[in-house]
Amino acid sequence: MESKSEIRKKVLAVRDNLDPMDRKRSEILMAERILGHQWYYSAKELLIFVSYGSEIDTSPIWEEALRQGKKVYVPCVMGENMEFYRIFGKSDLQPGYKGIPEPMDIDKREKYVYSEEKIISTLMLMPGVAFDPYRNRIGYGKGFYDRYLADKTKLHTIGIGYDCQMVSEIKAEETDIKPMQVICL
Repeated sequence: MESKSEIRKKVLAVRDNLDPMDRKRSEILMAERILGHQWYYSAKELLIFVSYGSEIDTSPIWEEALRQGKKVYVPCVMGENMEFYRIFGKSDLQPGYKGIPEPMDIDKREKYVYSEEKIISTLMLMPGVAFDPYRNRIGYGKGFYDRYLADKTKLHTIGIGYDCQMVSEIKAEETDIKPMQVICL
């Protein structure tokens, strides 16, 4: 079985070189799939990554969520950890960790606070480099999502990406947190 770093390298090379028309088709299909999902429909709060590099574009999803009056929170990396802060639009973002768009002025923003009562009304969309049919996930290697979700395992989570990010098998580690669903289109 290939190591996580070998899988990461191969999948990123393929994802970085996706045909622009295939990329756009997948992004449209992903937005339709998520916006029609029962977890999205019942969510009042959406925890979502802002796409960076060759990641699948999430802006149609979070922009529609904002139009529908849902609370949208995006991650901000602080040292070894990550927290989610509310945004109201693209103008609330600035380059952060490794140039990834993050909320600006976090000390003035509403932070997402997890509670058992919010499980039904919250949906998290997770990035990843690779996924497998068993819902195992390879991220970028720093473990931010695994640490964030360690005590939030009941939260509705969906890993999303392009179909080229689906691999046959990923060797999971004890600290890896699986998304509840994976959608790769």
